[in-house]
Amino acid sequence: MVQVEIINIGDELLIGQVVNTNASQMAQKLNSYGFNVLATSVIGDSGNQIRESLDIALKRADCVLITGGLGPTKDDITKKILAEYFDSNLVINKEVEQHVESYFNRKQLPFTETNRAQALVPEKCKVIFNPVGTAPGMCFEKNGKLIVSMPGVPFEMRLMMGKVIEIMQNFFNQCTKILHKTLLYANIGESFLSDMICDFEDTLPEYISLAYLPKSNTIRLRLTAKTDEDIDLEKILDEKVNQLIALTKEYFMGFEIDNVAAILGKELISLNKTLSVAESCTGGYIAHLITSNAGSSKYFKGSVTAYANQTKENILGVETNTLLQYGAVSKEVALQMSAGVMRALQTDYAISTTGIAGPEGGSEEKPVGTVWISVCSHKKKVVEKHFFPTTRDNFIERVSNQALLMLIKLIKEENPS
Repeated sequence: MVQVEIINIGDELLIGQVVNTNASQMAQKLNSYGFNVLATSVIGDSGNQIRESLDIALKRADCVLITGGLGPTKDDITKKILAEYFDSNLVINKEVEQHVESYFNRKQLPFTETNRAQALVPEKCKVIFNPVGTAPGMCFEKNGKLIVSMPGVPFEMRLMMGKVIEIMQNFFNQCTKILHKTLLYANIGESFLSDMICDFEDTLPEYISLAYLPKSNTIRLRLTAKTDEDIDLEKILDEKVNQLIALTKEYFMGFEIDNVAAILGKELISLNKTLSVAESCTGGYIAHLITSNAGSSKYFKGSVTAYANQTKENILGVETNTLLQYGAVSKEVALQMSAGVMRALQTDYAISTTGIAGPEGGSEEKPVGTVWISVCSHKKKVVEKHFFPTTRDNFIERVSNQALLMLIKLIKEENPS
């Protein structure tokens, strides 16, 4: 299997000013085409770091992919360093020059000598055209190994990766097959799930691996199959997936990758049912998760972010006496919120949350991390108390996921297959 190393260049990545999304997106793309990502690294805009990182990567990898440092300003040094590294002069590429000039003309901007410098490329490289930017990609060969440099701008890199994959496949005559299947579980701990399937895991062939990926009250099990052999890998993996589901049916949620809201949406669409949400401590995040999925307008009618008690009373119909007697963070208020939004928006199901996200606002009786979640239909009301003592962002994420899981469970109970 071809071993690939990724090097992302940029001081802004090292100081955390910009999140390095390139590494994950590149790795996913490479993996889907059967290339194994051996390592990833982030380095600064330093000639010495670029040279040292290339030396290390080329000792252990067949292919090195680099992003960043190809812009027109003085801190963009990658092109210059690569020219030196491969003992090559920088020359003007006429096709790139025409493209860059046309790019600025379309935008009705002046074409300066700084812009023209984008057309300078190492003489020994193969240019990879950049259809949406001015910095071209560059491909080098050295001692039977492939080195590719791409722009660091994420959408430019993503568009260029298709061509890079094609170059890699031709260069390495890649024939490795790789498949993934990810199963989503809830309402079970990681260790309990591991005990449940330990015999299954022990019987997996060498070319199939199993990974546990817990997050936000859920666990993802990812089965990965890799082989160079001429076998029906998809059929074999499907058989293993079916065996796994048979062993874990009670906790199996679906095949989504960390997207509980999508699973809920499929359930609602299949039943032709509608949903509304009343959120206090989650501040609209549940609605965000729901509407992030295409087609959610078919079942999601809307939400009320009822932070203030006055909003809970006036919009959701929460009784004043209930708030005075039990407080906003209580079972009674959660139940009235879910019933109120279901009534107000005339839906079949509803979710509500009320809690203390922190870092302030807790008490001895109701510490930060306390939350009441209610889900309901016209037949049944469910309310649960949970305690998630964590950061504010993580609290919101965990509460939201738990609320969606609770509603999925209620729907399945009311509509057994």
